[in-house]
Amino acid sequence: MILIFTQKITTRKKYIFNQIFGEILGLELKLTSKIEEFIACKELKFSYGKSRMGNELFVESIGLLNQQGISEKKIAVKNWGDVPCFFEVGAESDVPFDIFSAAFYMLSRYEEYLPHVKNEKNHFPAVESLAYKNKFLSRPVVDLWIYKFKEILQRQFPDITLPSRKFKAEYILSVAEVYKYNKKGMMRNIGGGIRDFVNLRFKEVFERIRTQWFWAKDPYNIYNDLLRFSKQQKITWKFMFQLSDYSKYDKNIDHNRLTYHAKIKSMGDYGKIGLLIGYEATYDLKTLRKEKKRWENIANQELEMALTNDHGINLPDLYNNYDAIEIGNDYSMGFIDKIGFRAGTCTSFLYYDLGLERISPLKIHPTIFNSEAFRPRSFFEVKTTLENIKSEVKKVEGELTMLFKNTDFVEGKRKEKFLQILEKMND
Repeated sequence: MILIFTQKITTRKKYIFNQIFGEILGLELKLTSKIEEFIACKELKFSYGKSRMGNELFVESIGLLNQQGISEKKIAVKNWGDVPCFFEVGAESDVPFDIFSAAFYMLSRYEEYLPHVKNEKNHFPAVESLAYKNKFLSRPVVDLWIYKFKEILQRQFPDITLPSRKFKAEYILSVAEVYKYNKKGMMRNIGGGIRDFVNLRFKEVFERIRTQWFWAKDPYNIYNDLLRFSKQQKITWKFMFQLSDYSKYDKNIDHNRLTYHAKIKSMGDYGKIGLLIGYEATYDLKTLRKEKKRWENIANQELEMALTNDHGINLPDLYNNYDAIEIGNDYSMGFIDKIGFRAGTCTSFLYYDLGLERISPLKIHPTIFNSEAFRPRSFFEVKTTLENIKSEVKKVEGELTMLFKNTDFVEGKRKEKFLQILEKMND
């Protein structure tokens, strides 16, 4: 166990200390504001506050974890060895910055609540993030900080044994359209065919005809091929299926089709299944509740995990809506167009509601790669970036979670590149 002395015990401190010492370092911890209890303790301990009490291990606080609400912070990024950091403190501290406030700032997504320029989809863009602006988006800085702090603890208390973690790679398949042409109905296919013809997309016209007459497999029906490849490479998947009503943004087949139900259930034999929420459900609790109920009626089990892929995260509403209908795990914490760590970590963490200053039961699983980020980049650039990230994550024994779409594995050069990435990242 580790004992932490701080003059004021707050919800923010409970949150970040539990994440750091419980989730990352695997230690039991106790917070105390009683000086006599801290002095009497002869085991693993340190103090956190404005000044050192004696000769104990000490980390200086900038006060963020004593505050409530949100306010603009002046941030200057420095280096702690080879790792970027911020919230610098005085020389008396055994760590040159307030490591706990910095970790809280990253995990709570504090910056996303501050005024910022939104992108064309009304989302918080990667280019507005502290990590992108200071060139550490591709590094799990929170975990790197904690592992450097772990070394300090081990030097200070050489007799302690700190448990180790195990590196883990996870892969998610997002299915917004289970088929490109099949099961979409005669009128949608006729309308789509006419539109393709008018726009001179003759390849799609012939592809649609061949598929509808069963002369060729539907292009998006990649599931058996992907499962064969995954079995060879010992890759396990989480499959996220969309059940939204047809709209401008959501183009899937009718969620009532029994063939779609059968596909969802069959994929559950090869990995865990969850809900890919639609555009309207990202913003509307009533729609989200409706999609959750549909999913549970089809899967005959409680929904445990959800993903919003191209529609972004509207904090805090989306995660508060998850809480309201008891969705326990989210896989949306990543940037759509950039590779890296949106929250600066490769460890799953609980959502902290800055509006109500509460610790939510919702567990957030950060993703470092969305296949959409591939589009403006070369294969070599993506592969090199991912290999470097994998090396960093292995250093801190973290989780490497990557997000793909079924449309990524349609026959062609793009498919081969994604299969090479999967093979490389899973070795």
